[in-house]
Amino acid sequence: MAKENVILEKTFAFSERILDIYFELKNKNHYRLAEQIVGAGTSIGANVEEAQAAHSRKDFVSKMVIAAREARETKYWLRLFNRDELLKDHKHLPFLYSEIDQIISILNSIIKSSRES
Repeated sequence: MAKENVILEKTFAFSERILDIYFELKNKNHYRLAEQIVGAGTSIGANVEEAQAAHSRKDFVSKMVIAAREARETKYWLRLFNRDELLKDHKHLPFLYSEIDQIISILNSIIKSSRES
């Protein structure tokens, strides 16, 4: 049985909720904002997934650093969306606010420990 990879699971679940936000923003005709959040929010998991096939520790850390940067950008967009005319009452925002902080923390820990070992 394969061992669970927490960051892979978290970032995939996060991406699924980001897609819900994306479709909601598009339905409200906020196309540019929708593109911004879907690009940043789904690339976190994509970079974590890519890191799993890294050819060196340096390559692994590089992919994780990119994922962490995308996570911080996503946090920015989520904070911006907390407006009545955007997504203030969207059912997934509380999960996304909580989860992005956890993802950033996990990524930072992975990066730090990978650089030290």
